[in-house]
Amino acid sequence: MESWVKEFKYYISVGLAQWTDSPTRLARRQLIEKRKEKRATELVKQDDEVIVKLEDLAIERSKSVDSAVLGKYNIWRKENENENPDSTVRLMRDQIIMARVYLGIAKMKNKLQLYQELQSQLKESQRALGDATSDADLHRSDHEKIKAMGQVLSKAKEQLYDCKLVTGKLRAMLQTVDEQVRSLKKQSTFLSQLAAKTIPNGIHCLSMRLTIDYYLLPPEKESSLGDPSKHVFHLVTDKLNFGAMNMWFLLNPPGKATINVENVDEFKWLNSSYCPVLRQLESATMKEYYFKAGHPTNSGASNLKYRNPKYLSMLNHLRFYLPQVYPKLDKILFLDDDIVVQKDLTGLWAVNLQGKVNGAVETCGESFHRFDKYLNFSNPHIAKNFDPNACGWAYGMNMFDLKVWKKKDITGIYHKWQNLNEDRVLWKLGTLPPGLMTFYGLTHPLNKSWHVLGLGYNPSVDHSEIENAAVVHYNGNMKPWLEIAMTKYRSYWTKYVKYNHPYLRNCKLNE
Repeated sequence: MESWVKEFKYYISVGLAQWTDSPTRLARRQLIEKRKEKRATELVKQDDEVIVKLEDLAIERSKSVDSAVLGKYNIWRKENENENPDSTVRLMRDQIIMARVYLGIAKMKNKLQLYQELQSQLKESQRALGDATSDADLHRSDHEKIKAMGQVLSKAKEQLYDCKLVTGKLRAMLQTVDEQVRSLKKQSTFLSQLAAKTIPNGIHCLSMRLTIDYYLLPPEKESSLGDPSKHVFHLVTDKLNFGAMNMWFLLNPPGKATINVENVDEFKWLNSSYCPVLRQLESATMKEYYFKAGHPTNSGASNLKYRNPKYLSMLNHLRFYLPQVYPKLDKILFLDDDIVVQKDLTGLWAVNLQGKVNGAVETCGESFHRFDKYLNFSNPHIAKNFDPNACGWAYGMNMFDLKVWKKKDITGIYHKWQNLNEDRVLWKLGTLPPGLMTFYGLTHPLNKSWHVLGLGYNPSVDHSEIENAAVVHYNGNMKPWLEIAMTKYRSYWTKYVKYNHPYLRNCKLNE
């Protein structure tokens, strides 16, 4: 309030300096200044009186706490007359805040006896409150502690009250709490990213058992996964999981369909001389970006996700090389590894892509999931080639016309943009941004019921949309097989898991 008065005086003096200094006007100016100063002083006084009244009210309420008034909201807040079932817990929290404020002032003013009383009562209140989140968690004797704290706060107010000091202490505490919240948010982001990278013990056990058993099979049985003339599921994995994938489908053949499991490490054409992203991943700057903890671009919590191993895996970028992987196919349905197919997808093969390459579900709303969310429009290459308001779409379930792909040289377009992004100036990392650029103007929107997203990060996905979806997608960190999965969505995955399977039972995998 003092700073406001000074500022007010300043504006008065500047405005009045323009007047002529005739005796009448000079007297008039002095009168106006006196009136303004008087009004400002009154306002300051009123402000102090309001604070004092609030504190008096708080202390009186603290003294009179009993079981009959537990419905009242805590007295340190303006809504002190609102009915609230947890008002006692909130009152105790606010008392603890004010006790900390006066504790600092008592130490500053060398009021040692009062300091000790406040410290003792503060410990009692903190011990009584503990981890309580509602009044039901409190012991009945805690009401006496509230009264005792009210009496100590009343005494502290009488001896220590100073509007400036109290305000300053509260502001300092607010700033400290704000810093703690930011630190905890960063820690939470780090831990969630760490959890997303881990493999649960049961799944690791399952993979190891399947791999061992696969390589113990006679050679003639290793590749007998069905008739290639039938409907084929092409599954691409790495050498670490190749044996486990093969063994699982040998044990659990998918009905009339055929499974073709391939190892990405055996694609000899996929090398750094042909593939820009492989060349970049081998560079010293990229290794430093990923693995050096103190790298300046990795300092923020938002950048932690880019250190996920999936960004280093060619399996993630293989989606840009589908005609090279399957040169004899004209059309292919692409499915990610974190989706669940709930309904027959046969209808997708009849969808007319109208000469486009990619059939995908769009994800943009009124202002989100548009191109400016993913791409750096301050870069001229981006600004002159793309519309920032263009609608984004989803990977995870895509129908690709490989004939048109080859005609448009989609892989070549991808290479062009990947080469331009060597220093990550066009986009950060991942495959969606280059996908949006590569298939710009070449994507046909599919009906949203084909593919519902967000089950790995969004707690607000409508259940009716999930139930009606052909494919649900656990994109995000909270995969259904991890402990950090969202419970409300986990059942859409678990209902398809064969928990009574001998391998799963042996590895103690259960719901």
